[in-house]
Amino acid sequence: MSPRVLSLRALGLGDFLTGVPALRGLRRALPGHTLVLAAPEALRPLAELSGAVDRLLPTGELEQIAWPGAPPEVAVDLHGNGPETKRLLEVLHPRRLVAFAGPVGDGSRLAGPRWDPDEHEVRRWCRLVDAAFGRHADPEDLLLAVPSRPPAAVGAAVVHPGAASASRRWPAERFAAVARHLARSGERPLVTGSPAEEPLVQRVVELAGLPPEAALGPTDLADLAALVAHARVVVCGDTGVAHLASAYRTPSVVIFGPTPPKRWGPPASGPHTVLWRGSGVGDPHGSRPDPALLRVSVPEVLTSLDGALTRTTAAG
Repeated sequence: MSPRVLSLRALGLGDFLTGVPALRGLRRALPGHTLVLAAPEALRPLAELSGAVDRLLPTGELEQIAWPGAPPEVAVDLHGNGPETKRLLEVLHPRRLVAFAGPVGDGSRLAGPRWDPDEHEVRRWCRLVDAAFGRHADPEDLLLAVPSRPPAAVGAAVVHPGAASASRRWPAERFAAVARHLARSGERPLVTGSPAEEPLVQRVVELAGLPPEAALGPTDLADLAALVAHARVVVCGDTGVAHLASAYRTPSVVIFGPTPPKRWGPPASGPHTVLWRGSGVGDPHGSRPDPALLRVSVPEVLTSLDGALTRTTAAG
């Protein structure tokens, strides 16, 4: 049996996608090892599309990892910088633990690179891998394979109004205005969301005056990936769907706030427009829309969207 490497990143869609370049760096650095990713089961389709890992070990955030058999040869904390995640890996007794410097949770400290809170999320984890194994991680290595399953639609304009917290949700009325504009421009807007976001999706569709079929019901991540991979454009906030657009180089307009795009934004080399009207870092877990988010107007988004669609049409 080949030696095993365990990487912990038990977070959401966007977190997984921003970690793909680091995971591929691990793959290149340790080619004779079996790479196991501890992450939520829902991410399995995208883990397979990434080609970066050999196995997904289902794990929830900060849950004990059900690691089978002998200890891992290497354990890599791609999850965060707190002692809790380091401790989750340390109790598995890996021969080597790779993480940013800091307390482990048992009173000891781990040596490693310094954590930089202002660093872009993609570059942060690439830097950790490079510091531990040499320069193997490429921050631009974000692309996923296209799912083999057919998409719900080809050439749709994907409107995704949801986000994990209210502080990152641009108002539904504004997303509805965007969807209405897309429909009047001859595009086919489809409004997407998670099962928990069904009421929000329905509200945007109704406010926009779109037919009921414009509300795309809850889908798994492979279906969502297929839709985004074949879309004409994506408009959304700072959420996982924005990172899917980056993973498929699908043109996107991303509305940022409260977190600045220098931390979570799409690659500058891609066909993406970032709208940010903030001056600092707000609360990404707040219970109401952040003021920086609200300063982004509907006309700004429509102008950016029209430009993205014009460039897409010219390129096609």
